[in-house]
Amino acid sequence: MSTKDFLLPDLGEGLSEAEIVEWRVAVGDVVTVDQSVVEVETAKAVVDVPCPYAGRVVALHGAAGEVRPVGQPLITIASLDTGDGAEPAGHATYREEERAGSGNVLIGYGTGHGGSGRRRRRPRLAVAPESTAETPAGPAESGAPAAPSAGPGRNGGASAGGGTPAADAPTGTGGRAGTAGPVLVISPIVRRLARERGVDLASLRGTGPGGVIRRADVEAAPAAGRAAVPDAPEAHVGLAAGGDGDTVIPLTGIRRAIADKLSRSRREIPEVTIWVDVDATGLLETRAAINAASPDAPVSILALLARICLSGLRRYPQLNAQVDTAGQRIIQSAGVHLGIAAQTDRGLVVPVLRDAQRLTTRELAAALAETTAAARSGTLPPARLTGGTFTLNNYGVFGVDGSTPIINHPEAALLGVGRIVDKPWVVDGQLAVRKVTQLSLTFDHRVCDGGVAGGFLRHVADCVEQPALLVANV
Repeated sequence: MSTKDFLLPDLGEGLSEAEIVEWRVAVGDVVTVDQSVVEVETAKAVVDVPCPYAGRVVALHGAAGEVRPVGQPLITIASLDTGDGAEPAGHATYREEERAGSGNVLIGYGTGHGGSGRRRRRPRLAVAPESTAETPAGPAESGAPAAPSAGPGRNGGASAGGGTPAADAPTGTGGRAGTAGPVLVISPIVRRLARERGVDLASLRGTGPGGVIRRADVEAAPAAGRAAVPDAPEAHVGLAAGGDGDTVIPLTGIRRAIADKLSRSRREIPEVTIWVDVDATGLLETRAAINAASPDAPVSILALLARICLSGLRRYPQLNAQVDTAGQRIIQSAGVHLGIAAQTDRGLVVPVLRDAQRLTTRELAAALAETTAAARSGTLPPARLTGGTFTLNNYGVFGVDGSTPIINHPEAALLGVGRIVDKPWVVDGQLAVRKVTQLSLTFDHRVCDGGVAGGFLRHVADCVEQPALLVANV
């Protein structure tokens, strides 16, 4: 019987590793070409990985929560030969499918077949072992590779933890403090979060259906401190001793990517922030008029601000650029690839609307709604989270007036928008109550001087105050 190792493929965009979130199959399962076998989390998104080989799973390399580098074995597949040259009953087409495969694949593209595992599945309920001092941690808890499982897989019941004993345990009454038996949790991410925080899952009362323990339950529970998680590698790698109640949060996945990118931005970009208070009453009135005319296709304030930014970048293209330090040059982009900062459960991400200048205002509104929803659900592919040339950040949704945001490297500028609130404002020499917001522009001083940056911000402010000025530029 011959075997093939499927290596974690090149995920593109500079991504060199991925964290295993959930195995879709278990040892012993039979898989087809392009079937999704594992869900992984990169620094940019959570994605399904299709396997280019057909056969029987003989090994899973890594457990849920483990980080695997690109180019290292991910899963081992054995051919379905019976020893006499005949194919097993019901599997005669696997050889043909495998010959048509193309080997390692990029996420989201597969090998040319429409795999049966392409749809994103809802997380399976996993069963965590009861936490006791006498019970050693299983592979999913210690970060060691998963042991082969004798139980059925997802294509006949895959274990959520990659075939670990915890995931194969029988279902019990979980999520209730003081009860004996296994504990129901919603995903491996919840187990990992509990391990990092030192939370005993057996002590929690789950708020999900049937007493299932959710992420919110773990986050609301008091941490047990570092002493409760001696097997977690993050708890003892070069860290000073912590006191009782300290929480250790490792920089992994998207959190580490955010830290690395923002640190690089601060190191390399000489940034400057300027700001101005703006009367947004006219903008709100314009939005109300647009939506009254077409209530079935509403336009958001963010879409109008995006349209205004596109108008400003058309007039001041210096800000739609990036600095090539190696080539000692400034590259101004022909198209505006507009990034929209979006807060998600996994952290701050910046999905990109490519060639946004080609969209109408209504198309912008629809694209923004679809993109931000996909970003929050974690379904955007990595390609949709890179390549931006200018970012719009609406931090006003957090109830703050202003900010000095960090530029999204390697871009050259970012416009921030504060909350819109009632404030006293002078209109035609008279004091009035108006809807006021603060706009801030953070820019790379290497691409332009204050005159260009100030001109752009003033243009944006004027269009917010008098939306009719946009007509002259569209």
